[in-house]
Amino acid sequence: MISENDVQTYKRDGVIVVPEVLDAAALGQVRSVIADLVAGSAKTLEHTDVYDLEPGHTADSPRVRRIKTPHKVHALFDQIVRSPAVLDILKKLLGPGLRLHGSKLNMKSAQYGSPVEWHQDWAFYPHTNDDVLAIGVLLDDCDLSNGPMLVTPGTHAGEVWSHHGEDGCFAGLIDPDLIGNEIERAVPCMGRAGSMSFHHVRALHGSAMNTSDRPRNLYSRSRYADKKWSR
Repeated sequence: MISENDVQTYKRDGVIVVPEVLDAAALGQVRSVIADLVAGSAKTLEHTDVYDLEPGHTADSPRVRRIKTPHKVHALFDQIVRSPAVLDILKKLLGPGLRLHGSKLNMKSAQYGSPVEWHQDWAFYPHTNDDVLAIGVLLDDCDLSNGPMLVTPGTHAGEVWSHHGEDGCFAGLIDPDLIGNEIERAVPCMGRAGSMSFHHVRALHGSAMNTSDRPRNLYSRSRYADKKWSR
């Protein structure tokens, strides 16, 4: 589903978006599963092994920010990232010997979906080999109005910034004052529902709050590496 030019673009920029990898039938299935999962969150008022909740979550008005490791929650998510189309793309970008490292479903509901601070995934799972990428499956049409992921091209080949606070503790984000120029150069990963982004483990990225009247759900961070991967 990708050309040699796409492969070279990924190597240069550290990110590509492949249009409409999932078809309408697959999207319908996964949206049904997500609706059931969100409804199930009404049973808890606290974060769990499955749910990260948004501020303002109640049993009457469930607000879910993230489904943790969704490929372990429902088989459909595992099937998506192991489909022949996705594996074909990954083999062209990484080579053979692929393995799944983890996943999560980031949910940006209309009007209140939370932003994601600027960071590099590398800070969360450093390894001796950085030939690792994350897939982002767009489960809704995504444009500038509903909080797309923003990635700064070329940062995968540059600096690894500190993700620690002034107290020396890991904060999981980069001080935006350190990366002002990089933030200005960031480009949005947008497309029709069913499209997929692929970004390098060291690519700088973040996203804004969803202020639109449409959701922006992203099945994200399904991390694959080649056979040289090690801890």
